[in-house]
Amino acid sequence: MNARIGRLFLVLAVGLVALIGMTTYWQVWARGALEARQSNVRLVYRDLEVDRGAIVTADGVVLADSVPGRLDGRDVFLRRYPEKGLAAQLVGYSSLLAGRAGLERALDPELTGATSDLAGVRNAFDRMRGDTVRGDDVVLRLVAEAQQAAMDGLRAAGGTGSVVVIDPSNGGLLVMASTPTFDPNDGLAGALEAPGSPLLNRATQGLYPPGSTFKVVTAASALDNGVVEVSTEFPAGACIETGGQELCNFNGKDPGEHDFGYALVNSVNTTMASVGIELGEERLEETMAAFGFFKRVPWDYPADQNLASGIYNRRGNQVRPGANVDEARLAIGQERLLATPLQMALVAAAVANGGQVPQPQPVLEVRAPDGTVMRRPGAAFLGRAMTTETAAQLRLLMRQVVDEGTGGAANVEGLDVAGKTGTAETGDDGLNDAWFIGFAPASAPRYAVAVLVERTAGTGGDVAAPIAADVLRALSGS
Repeated sequence: MNARIGRLFLVLAVGLVALIGMTTYWQVWARGALEARQSNVRLVYRDLEVDRGAIVTADGVVLADSVPGRLDGRDVFLRRYPEKGLAAQLVGYSSLLAGRAGLERALDPELTGATSDLAGVRNAFDRMRGDTVRGDDVVLRLVAEAQQAAMDGLRAAGGTGSVVVIDPSNGGLLVMASTPTFDPNDGLAGALEAPGSPLLNRATQGLYPPGSTFKVVTAASALDNGVVEVSTEFPAGACIETGGQELCNFNGKDPGEHDFGYALVNSVNTTMASVGIELGEERLEETMAAFGFFKRVPWDYPADQNLASGIYNRRGNQVRPGANVDEARLAIGQERLLATPLQMALVAAAVANGGQVPQPQPVLEVRAPDGTVMRRPGAAFLGRAMTTETAAQLRLLMRQVVDEGTGGAANVEGLDVAGKTGTAETGDDGLNDAWFIGFAPASAPRYAVAVLVERTAGTGGDVAAPIAADVLRALSGS
């Protein structure tokens, strides 16, 4: 072979190999990165050509669907939210400019028909042929009537807060309300500028001192670890000294001599703080971790919209277990403790469910366009927070809170309600974060609830408990 021809052949061969290699790299290994770019116009149009599945509540209310439209001369499908702000933070949005959030992002493979099952493969072939791809519909466990009751109650109480209701037996997410809210149909520019951060899902991203609702966790730890029994006696007194500072009961009240059960039902700070000191940081934090504190709650929701409850420093960073804390104030829901309404609903659900913590489950079932049920998630649990014996004792005590104590406004005729109120100071004079957590019916719980109202002049019993009652009425038909 001529030397020049040989060199030319070698150059061409190397070039061909390089071309094949580069093409393979961009089409295989780098494909995901290219498609993830916000500026990928081809990907945007491809997504808009999908007839995205609907998101529907358990009682048949359509929260999101797709309608045909035109964009730049192309046939596309545009997202519509018929109920506007009813469950906007939970459902999220699927936006041409802003991307996706909430369940729209978490359930995107099913809503777009891009799952890895046989139906997803068939949809991929339909896409290649130019046929319209129809995504699966998602039916939520959410109950629209109860969701509306929660939104109405929060607005009436001041307009800023959250309500979460979970079925303690299977984790079914029955209500997740956050106010103020926004209308995804109007785009996000207005919501970004609106007061009160309406895009924030306060149920999962709002961190608040839980106040006396956290005493349920302290009580579970103390009973499980044998530090106290319900009948353990405590002395009278309005205040104790701890950490060089005075810690007093609400309004400086002296309860007289009393037992531990009375202390929980009547929210006696001095007794619960003393129990926290005897428990010690390690045992109390072990129980907190068993309830789900210190880590993000795992469920069908974007991780970056799901904050962990726990102890936070002044810079807003979470302090891991084992740091030096004031056990007395931690035990009564103060110190640097912050919790989401979702986490506190799980505390109530664990007591209601005999000690097991359910995993939140928003999806009832996923249905293919022909109505075939593609997925029906079953119950799942995140672990055990306390023994069944301790849970049974707490159920009885929390029933007394509503019957005899600060939670009376949560009573619903024909429905035994158990609960615990909390009133956490915000640092601004006269303004509190008002809480109620509980469950019903107390003897056979179907609903575990957490209500949080921000920056109110009222208490948990005055402000949050009535909202819980309204939502429970809507759920139970009472």
